[in-house]
Amino acid sequence: MSKSIVVIGSGFGGLAAAIRLQARGYRVRLLEARDQPGGRAYVYHQDGFTFDAGPTVITAPFLIDDVFRAAGRETSEFLDIVPVDPFYRIEFHDGRAFEYNGNAAETERRVSAFAPGDLDGYRRMLRDAEAIFAKGFVELSTKPFLHFSDMLRVAPDLIRLQSYRTVYGFASRYVRDPMLRRVFSFHPLLVGGNPFQTTSIYALIHHLERQWGVHYCMGGTGAIVAAFVRLFQELGGCLLLNTPARRIRVAAGAVSGVEDTHGRLHAADAVLSNADVANTYRKLIAPIHRRKFTDRRLHRMRYSMSLFVIYFGTRRQYPKIRHHTIVLGPRYRQLLRDIFTTKRLSSDFSLYLHRPSATDPSMAPAGCDCFYALIPVPNQLSGIDWVRQAAPFRDRIMKFLDNNYLPGLLDSLVTERVFTPLDFETTLDSFRGSGFSFEPILTQSAWFRPHNESEDIRHLYFAGAGTHPGAGLPGVLCSAKIAENLICQRLPL
Repeated sequence: MSKSIVVIGSGFGGLAAAIRLQARGYRVRLLEARDQPGGRAYVYHQDGFTFDAGPTVITAPFLIDDVFRAAGRETSEFLDIVPVDPFYRIEFHDGRAFEYNGNAAETERRVSAFAPGDLDGYRRMLRDAEAIFAKGFVELSTKPFLHFSDMLRVAPDLIRLQSYRTVYGFASRYVRDPMLRRVFSFHPLLVGGNPFQTTSIYALIHHLERQWGVHYCMGGTGAIVAAFVRLFQELGGCLLLNTPARRIRVAAGAVSGVEDTHGRLHAADAVLSNADVANTYRKLIAPIHRRKFTDRRLHRMRYSMSLFVIYFGTRRQYPKIRHHTIVLGPRYRQLLRDIFTTKRLSSDFSLYLHRPSATDPSMAPAGCDCFYALIPVPNQLSGIDWVRQAAPFRDRIMKFLDNNYLPGLLDSLVTERVFTPLDFETTLDSFRGSGFSFEPILTQSAWFRPHNESEDIRHLYFAGAGTHPGAGLPGVLCSAKIAENLICQRLPL
């Protein structure tokens, strides 16, 4: 008889792992707490607009291809994934802007025009980013770090690649212009990291972008979720919505199943959690079964910043706004210190403005535009009362956009929705209200990050942002592959 696997959470990590395991011949039951699949890639349909709540940047489409091919299918049967050009437009407080794409000659021309003395350094940076990619992504992103010896084996390479540097420190070695340093160091913010604290291994993103580009899925990220669900169910998998897990049952040191909030027991030979790792341990597993991941240890770990997100639709269009726009405020290091370290809500801010209707008109009614503005803010350790602060903070953001980038915005709003760190903590059940689980610093990466296979309980596995290799769509898809391989090794059919 085939073995039974219960997957908790239908985010990208959970869906990808469920597909892989179901295709292998396991019987997979997927439990989702919310009324739709997708986890953080939830979709809001509101007044004719479609808002992707979660990830919006696709940087490694081949990892999506891998999931479909694991089931003997092709991505093109389900999805239309298209390149985005430019990748990003970065707007600075002094009125200057910089944008780049996958065309090497064109990007070099833009670097030279923006900071003539930095072209050679930019070229050297890309060469070194490729070396980091070859080690940090190709070799390590789909390998589990279950033993300290696994870390020791790669330590010489990590030292050689100077992974002890930060991403900002890495960029600063090659680029002198202060604004270009920001351009080539903001990427860790997309996975919950502070560029001044995140290990320079994340500089591999530069090569990842150059090699495969930045993409968008027509219909939005939610279309990928829908395609994964369709494939999972075609393979015979079982998806249960509105079914929060209440407890992971443990017997003789191994999982025996999952009890849901309706009182039903889902027996299992293995459990894979795609839910928040900290809250999986804290809420679903009794303390008596946790020697390593105690509440005390989980409270002492460092968690990523949170996010304040405004989803909004307008009755007019803004054709000058790119698909991905990064608006950087006057302060960089100091603002990030406020967000990550002192955890205070500053009077200034930086933001990411997403306009999917620039590429996909179906995301908004005819003649309209669809947006979200995402602002990094402190996590819930800040003590900020978002019930009181959400409205005035929202007003500051929208007035800023109206005055600087979207003229007439306040008069052309059709629909709007706000998501705060409090919602991350409650609706998404994210410990500390973090946007990306554990902060990706060196001492919380690879072997130091919660493992894909639990150290406390046999046959308990993890996929998603809180385990190796980390947050972001490429990271969680790689974690699903790791979890699949571990389950197949430990519980062969």
